[in-house]
Amino acid sequence: MPEAEGIIKFNLRYTVSPPLPSAAVREIGYWRQKLVAVKLIGQDPDRYGGYGFGNLSCRLPPYDTSPHLRAFLITGTQTGRKAELTKSDYAVVRGYSAEENLIIAEGPAKPSSESLTHGVVYALDSSLRWVFHVHSPELWRAAARLGIPVTRPDVAYGTPAMAEEVQRLFAESTVRTQLVFAMGGHEDGLVAFGEIAQEAADVLIGLMERVGAS
Repeated sequence: MPEAEGIIKFNLRYTVSPPLPSAAVREIGYWRQKLVAVKLIGQDPDRYGGYGFGNLSCRLPPYDTSPHLRAFLITGTQTGRKAELTKSDYAVVRGYSAEENLIIAEGPAKPSSESLTHGVVYALDSSLRWVFHVHSPELWRAAARLGIPVTRPDVAYGTPAMAEEVQRLFAESTVRTQLVFAMGGHEDGLVAFGEIAQEAADVLIGLMERVGAS
């Protein structure tokens, strides 16, 4: 049976705080709507036990912090099912440690269960500003044919092992230039990223066109 979506597996040091009054909230909401429109984020009663799927994040300034303290705004846990988000559906991740399986976050919502994966992507390259975690059965099944780097199938989402797999892909594959990888042990899951949101979106749309999934 496929693993349930949206279960937080990391240790969470979380502080409730008011919504972030930032242009970042509006921008991330704009790109989320784009992904919802092409069904890369959303909810399907016939998939994953009806749980919502997908999340995205963007870096927050200052950008010159140490790798494990690169703050980012991310959609909250279990928000994939919502057609639109409000300012209360986001969290800010202030720090992370894959070694301690730890996320430090604040905001009106708890952060996505994929926050550890987002954090390691940002830690590996300071120029990256956006991460999209989406679900596409068509792209996931065609990953090998499309030449998409893939994490090992025995590695679950939201874990230190996944963080290690992302590090491995950055070291051993062309993932940094391809701007996308598939999660071998997370059904239909893919992660796209970029220095601007349009880069991540273009990669996914381009792949969808190649497999006729649009």
